[in-house]
Amino acid sequence: MKSALKTTGSDGFTYLWAVVKRNAVSFRGFARRSPVAAFWMVMILFLVFMSIAAPVVSPQDPYIPDFSKVTNSPSTENFFGTDFLGRDQLTRIIYGGRTSLFIGLISVLVGVGVGSLWGLVSGYLGGKFDLISQRLLEILMAIPGLILAMILMFILGASVWTLIVAIAFTRLAFGARVIRAVSLSVRETAYVEAARSTGASYWRVMLFHVAPQTFAPFLVLVTTNIGIAILIEASLGFIGLGIAPPTPTWGSMLGEAASNLEPFWWLVFFPGLFITLAVLAFNLAGAGLQDVLDPRNRGTLE
Repeated sequence: MKSALKTTGSDGFTYLWAVVKRNAVSFRGFARRSPVAAFWMVMILFLVFMSIAAPVVSPQDPYIPDFSKVTNSPSTENFFGTDFLGRDQLTRIIYGGRTSLFIGLISVLVGVGVGSLWGLVSGYLGGKFDLISQRLLEILMAIPGLILAMILMFILGASVWTLIVAIAFTRLAFGARVIRAVSLSVRETAYVEAARSTGASYWRVMLFHVAPQTFAPFLVLVTTNIGIAILIEASLGFIGLGIAPPTPTWGSMLGEAASNLEPFWWLVFFPGLFITLAVLAFNLAGAGLQDVLDPRNRGTLE
């Protein structure tokens, strides 16, 4: 009891500080090896912080119109201008990032997670199950992701969770194919053979011996696919199949600007800029993680 109380006191803070310092040193080493990926990771943190702290950092309300400021160009009062209802464009972009990043993250975690589990089982078990699984995945991958998401949105209807399901379904095959390839190589290793020889069940071997080796590819898959998911969400919002107004998303803001007869450059430029930044950040950060986590580069990186 005394030791537990002691660890929650000064020793607990010492341990926490040591963990923070160790992670900071690791990030500095990662930044030295891959400065471009480190820069885009900082950009991801900025976008996530901006979205989470939207009620604090946003200057105005994103929903209340002000018809005295309709389509005002960027100024010191409205840095990104105003839209067709006089709402502050910067505020709507900040709140739109909340929705777009949430949909992108959850849909990729669901889609790549389920696909990775499918690929793990398919690659390890093999046989007819693997054969049928690969034919289904090939059919799924033959349909372009945006078209598949559009079909599902027509069937399910427009809402946040149906949009997440639609985008997750498009990411399913990518997670399954990559993790299946890793599972096929890992199942032939000596320690997996040793685990099987002790009488361990298929599920125990997959869970405790094969699955941990797929974590690094899974992490890279998640980071690279979030950018694609954000782009799909923006495309669906642009054509009117995304979240219903007045909830702001970057894609729906672009769609509203494009549907007007008179173009205003700030209504197109700023949402497009943030979509571009988010997609670049996740893709390039994922590429940097892939270089660091690839065992073939471990010797050179160290």
